[in-house]
Amino acid sequence: MSFWKNTGPFIAKSSFIRGGVSEASKQGLMVAGEHVLGVSNSQTPHEDGDLEASGAVSQDPQSGATAISYDTDYAVVQHEDESMQHDAGLNAKFLENALNSEREAVLDIVAQAIRGKLGT
Repeated sequence: MSFWKNTGPFIAKSSFIRGGVSEASKQGLMVAGEHVLGVSNSQTPHEDGDLEASGAVSQDPQSGATAISYDTDYAVVQHEDESMQHDAGLNAKFLENALNSEREAVLDIVAQAIRGKLGT
């Protein structure tokens, strides 16, 4: 029982670190989301740029759940229909491809945000 009696400062510090890491993770996810959106936008089919311009990163402030989305009537069709013809370098699955290709970068961005918070 005496072990737990002397852990007050540790528990307080641990709570501070968990809170800081959680906040840093949320910030890192937003930065990583913007990075993925940029990569996705570079592959987004466009005639006039509306699809690319509708891209956004959003985050639930409580959970930190982060979403990358496009907001046009045709975004899902453009993303899913692989039979559509696009200019070189532009393609269907633009968001999916960006998420897959940038997996390591996302992990690095979030880790960097956490390290920055911890001062390491």
